[in-house]
Amino acid sequence: MKIVLAEKVSASTLAVLQAEPGWLVITADKIKTSLANELADADALVVRSAVQADAALLEHAPKLRVIGRAGVGVDNIDTDAATRKGIVVMNTPGANAVAVAELTLGLMIAMGRKINAANTSMHAGTWDKKSLQGTELRGKTLGIVGLGRIGLEVARRARAFGMEVLGYDPFIAPVIARENEVTLVAIDDIFKESDYLTLHVGLTSQTEGLINKQSIAIMKPGIRLVNCARGELIVDEALAEALKTGKVAGAALDVFHKEPLKDSPFFALENCLLSPHIGGATDEAQEAIGIQLARQVRDYLKLGVVQNAVNVPSLTHEEYIELAPYIEMAGRLGQFLAHATPGNLENIQITYHGRIATGKTDLIRNAAIAGIFSGSDTSDTVGGTTASANRINAAAIASERGIRIQEDKKESVSGGAGSVLRLTLHSSEGDAAGSATVLHGTSPRLLTLDGIDIEAPLHGTLVVIRNHDVPGVIGRIGTILGEQGLNIANFALGRGADTRQTARAQRVPQGQALAVVQIDAQSNQQANSALEALRKVEAVASARLVELGPL
Repeated sequence: MKIVLAEKVSASTLAVLQAEPGWLVITADKIKTSLANELADADALVVRSAVQADAALLEHAPKLRVIGRAGVGVDNIDTDAATRKGIVVMNTPGANAVAVAELTLGLMIAMGRKINAANTSMHAGTWDKKSLQGTELRGKTLGIVGLGRIGLEVARRARAFGMEVLGYDPFIAPVIARENEVTLVAIDDIFKESDYLTLHVGLTSQTEGLINKQSIAIMKPGIRLVNCARGELIVDEALAEALKTGKVAGAALDVFHKEPLKDSPFFALENCLLSPHIGGATDEAQEAIGIQLARQVRDYLKLGVVQNAVNVPSLTHEEYIELAPYIEMAGRLGQFLAHATPGNLENIQITYHGRIATGKTDLIRNAAIAGIFSGSDTSDTVGGTTASANRINAAAIASERGIRIQEDKKESVSGGAGSVLRLTLHSSEGDAAGSATVLHGTSPRLLTLDGIDIEAPLHGTLVVIRNHDVPGVIGRIGTILGEQGLNIANFALGRGADTRQTARAQRVPQGQALAVVQIDAQSNQQANSALEALRKVEAVASARLVELGPL
């Protein structure tokens, strides 16, 4: 593995990656010519905020599997381009939660006690206690918009100061709010009742411009505002006007629309504290961020565990351990079915049965789609480059091709399997459908193919034969494989439910049967010779070879 650290990291961060045997770690000071050249054979790229990992740079990184951002914001990474190329983009939310929360409380105290003005007047040689009389946090109402890791850290510290805490977050469980002594209210009530208001949400179409002329109008007169989240949450002109009139008594801003801040209506306002995006700028936070990111990158490269990704659903290590066998099985089932699908693929239907239906299924879905594309021996050209489908970009490639993905989840499952995945591939010339499960925790097994029950392994070299249900076919198959020097590792048989009835009624052997034979093939020539011989058998309707590889 080759990991490129494009910006400076701590010694502890570096040690996490250097501890892996055989890994080549290139630090920023060791980049010889250019970052683009260094990425030509790199598996991972780690950046902070200075390096622009845009589409142009990613064109020079054909092997890149993951980009790690030491911090939360990923504005300097083209996540769409990364997704199309199958690259995971990870950040480190929460690692700086305490640092940001402490700054938030510090800014609140600074506003209430006029610390900035006191410091300025003292440096000017002025002793002016009267004009610096302030207010306490005790007994005041704090409104927190966004109760993620940072918001909850702020809530815990605010309670220690004796504040009443209101919160707004439509995506938090009420039990979490209760445990942290936060009263959940509507967003307008936050504005109306808060003495202090602090923002801890990401930037979305719903949160952009959240603090505007209309929301300020319903706020309590004399409210004080803190923003350590995103500059775009505030309409600057509206807040500046409210600071001038006194409707907002004070504001403390650590983030801005454009950074570094060059021109701002807040520069001339003494009741507005400004800091240069230092929310996470503590020694402890930077150390924690670097170590967390290094571990995330390491775990993805070694184990495939996706944590804190911004372009693919994340799994905890425990969730990944549980789902990993089904992710692997889904890819193999998709590859197996792709060989049987005639015509151009139009629609993929995925149904989850049992326990897997209750969990996160996005990676199972993407693995199945990637397997289908792999089995059909196709790649996708996006932005002038050819991208192989993988578990990160598979859904994006399907969308680019106009292939519809339908998903259904059913918690019940028939038979003895705890979880079953069913895939149906609809094409312009017919369909292919199959289901599979995982046995003994690690063994992917085919359960049905086109409505025929058949239990067969989903690994190794498989010969899939469709034949008329007549005597002698099984023996003939075995003879042909033996004549070609091919050992049979597993022989699975199945036939349609009405085979015998149909054959008797018509007095002709028209019933379709199915055989999936796992063989020990020494060479492709051996297997292909066997296929040619099998196809010459009168009762054999079709024979195909599927190479799924070892477990």
